[in-house]
Amino acid sequence: MRNVVVAQSGGPTSVINACLLGVLTGCRSFPSEFDNIYAAKHGIEGLLREQLLDLNAQDERELELLRTTPASGAIGTCRYKIKPEQQEDLERIVEVLGTHTIGAFFYIGGNDSMDTAQRISELAEKRGLNLICVGVPKTIDNDLGDQERVLIDHTPGYGSVARYWANLMLTLNEENRGSAPADPVLVVQAMGRRIGFIPAAARLADPHRRLPLQIYLPEAGHSLEQLAANVDRELRRSGRAIVVVSEGFDVGELGARRDAFGHVEFGASQQSVSQIVVNYLNHIGLPVRGSARGQVPGTDQRHAIHLASTVDISEAFEVGRHAVSVALEYGTGFMATIQRTSQTPYMVSYGRACLIEMANSERHFPREWISEDGIDVTDEFIDYAMPLIGDSPPVLPMEGRLPRFAKLTDNDVPRRCADYTPEAHRKG
Repeated sequence: MRNVVVAQSGGPTSVINACLLGVLTGCRSFPSEFDNIYAAKHGIEGLLREQLLDLNAQDERELELLRTTPASGAIGTCRYKIKPEQQEDLERIVEVLGTHTIGAFFYIGGNDSMDTAQRISELAEKRGLNLICVGVPKTIDNDLGDQERVLIDHTPGYGSVARYWANLMLTLNEENRGSAPADPVLVVQAMGRRIGFIPAAARLADPHRRLPLQIYLPEAGHSLEQLAANVDRELRRSGRAIVVVSEGFDVGELGARRDAFGHVEFGASQQSVSQIVVNYLNHIGLPVRGSARGQVPGTDQRHAIHLASTVDISEAFEVGRHAVSVALEYGTGFMATIQRTSQTPYMVSYGRACLIEMANSERHFPREWISEDGIDVTDEFIDYAMPLIGDSPPVLPMEGRLPRFAKLTDNDVPRRCADYTPEAHRKG
């Protein structure tokens, strides 16, 4: 029998804990294969520090509440990258896993997390550790895979952020429509550093294209001057405009901060893309009375469980559970995947892809899904994304008048290894 460790990495999503519950449920479905099930607190950092939480010791009601508990408050996440030269970190991970007789490691995350899982899998094999490493996909950016082969149709987390943006656009349209005499232009910034799937979801609110909506994906390559010209034309035609810009839209220097993976942390940078766009539009002047205004939805777009997709919740749970079957049937070095098998009616199946193919992969928004003018998406994208947002928001467990989220207790596994400071956190 194998002990199990499951961990989360990177930015959270509304459905990341549904993946966690799926892994837990999957392991419990094979009681002759798996024994103790642990969670590493704050991802790979918790594994390095030997901070393990005993999931078997948790209250069953609290575990079931994981299905509709957003973000990563339950077991924590991290943004810690193990670089090739950080061999001490890799050796430490193998030491901790071996000491606690861990036979299966499930890592919930995106492309960087799959790279970490692959490195651990390779080193464990070299050290003779009987360890199965399997990835569980997670990212709101929907960027796992590559352009040549669709190794995964979409990632858990994207359907919910897409539903969030579809709902947001409906309310923003009411704001802009009512306030147009004073604020004819509303510039809204969406998450997505280099990938346009999130801002593209704004079109799901208006599939028949009746709103004065412009969408600027990083893949379209527009300049600030081109944006201004497009807005000018829309104002002359409609008297108002809603402009959705990716946080990766090129406006020059932002005073950017970067995380451990080298990714820009737009929410922590000195300037925002939307504010620079607003400043530019107001500086050159609008052809109508009033000013441009800006709005930057924050991390709520990735944890707004009250607007989550029920399809996304269900698929996140199932792909987590399927990851366990992948581990038992195929062994180490894979990631569980979701593949679309039917468009009408919408249906999926669950498969696998090699970790080495998913590690550090990056799928961009397809060029053929961008309109000819570069400020909209095609019907093909709408057909692709619309089923992912579901028909209705989830019914949340309530306590009093507020949602009830999972509250796991600190049932820590006794530590057996020496204290350890991760290499990237050492001074000097």
